Amino acid sequence: MKVLVTGIDGYLGWALAQYLAAKGHEVGGVDAYFRRTWVAEMGSQSATPIADMPVRLRAFEERWGKPLFFKAGDLTNWAFVKSVFEEFQPEAIVHFGECPSAPFSMIDVHHTTFVQVNNVVGTLNILYAMRDVVPEAHLVKLGTMGEYGTPQIDIPEGFFEIEYRGRTDRLPFPRQAGSWYHWSKVHGSNNIMFACKIWGLRSTDIMQGVVYGTRIDEMGDDDRLLSRLDFDESFGTAINRFCCQAVIGEPLTPFGRGHQRRGFLPLRDSMQCLTLAIENPPSPGEYRVFNQFEETYDVTELAQKVQKVANELGMNTTIHHLENPRIELEEHYYQPDHQGLLDLGYQPTHDMESELRIMLADLERHRARIEAVKDVLIPAIRWDGSRRKSQFIDSVPQPDLVGHSA
Repeated sequence: MKVLVTGIDGYLGWALAQYLAAKGHEVGGVDAYFRRTWVAEMGSQSATPIADMPVRLRAFEERWGKPLFFKAGDLTNWAFVKSVFEEFQPEAIVHFGECPSAPFSMIDVHHTTFVQVNNVVGTLNILYAMRDVVPEAHLVKLGTMGEYGTPQIDIPEGFFEIEYRGRTDRLPFPRQAGSWYHWSKVHGSNNIMFACKIWGLRSTDIMQGVVYGTRIDEMGDDDRLLSRLDFDESFGTAINRFCCQAVIGEPLTPFGRGHQRRGFLPLRDSMQCLTLAIENPPSPGEYRVFNQFEETYDVTELAQKVQKVANELGMNTTIHHLENPRIELEEHYYQPDHQGLLDLGYQPTHDMESELRIMLADLERHRARIEAVKDVLIPAIRWDGSRRKSQFIDSVPQPDLVGHSA
């Protein structure tokens, strides 16, 4: 199958290109290198050294014996998007080409509007290119579990049955996003659902949990094939931050009370799930949703897992809570469904502790890269629009502080 990966230079995109190549698919990709620019703006760098794209492309061809079709360009440029679709003629499109950061979207009006335009317009251009060039193709769009928020009821996979005033219907589950970035993802999901309805396109919306890990087996031992791993406040995840802090001997820093609960899965299992979705497309006109995660943890449990594995590896690791720069519920009900991918054959491969051992060992090799920019591990972007580094707190905040900055 010919698969076009947008955002192929990113964490998920570069790994997926190799995973698909290993399974015999023909892979193409586009990227504008925005992620490199955004991380540099945060004063940071990938913990793992990332080669320039020409070097990556040579390594890819050496590894898999065939070139990777690649074009550099901006997805908000309609002419560029259409030309790529006309030249490559994809049978599936995996859309990673969006700005994936809640904090980045909350900095100021300029960052907010950039994230909205980049994410919403880029997705619309892809939908129109599908309609005009490859109407039979399948769009696999990366959503996020953050679209749902943290409702006080179970979270279905996209849709639920509702009864109201004696009548029933199957409706999209309400979205309660917690940042301008997450709202841009909601808008994208709605636009895709509408395009499937009016144009007969087919799409799978992947509501993905937090992905972690430094490698997949397909990368082998060639560092040119490594994917990036970010740890700054905008593009790093909590688990990335904890692992990098452990490696350089800094305390692990859950925000606030540390009971924000999320779904997690290893990078290798994300690749498996995405490929299952690609290889098992929906019917024309169908918009389907998969919740993609393996286990749920609150961030303090997560920190304790990292601490346990790090200490087993000889790192003297402690946990020290930071005041929370976000406006969010810090303790909440969280019970999402995730049966769809299991029904397609998804088989979890690694428990979290096994993956953390690999991750910490890889990061230890690049300790100096983390040390060089370690100030980015402490957040300063605040949901109230201000900029101030979070301070360590002596005790975990009490319930009356839930939902507010400490």
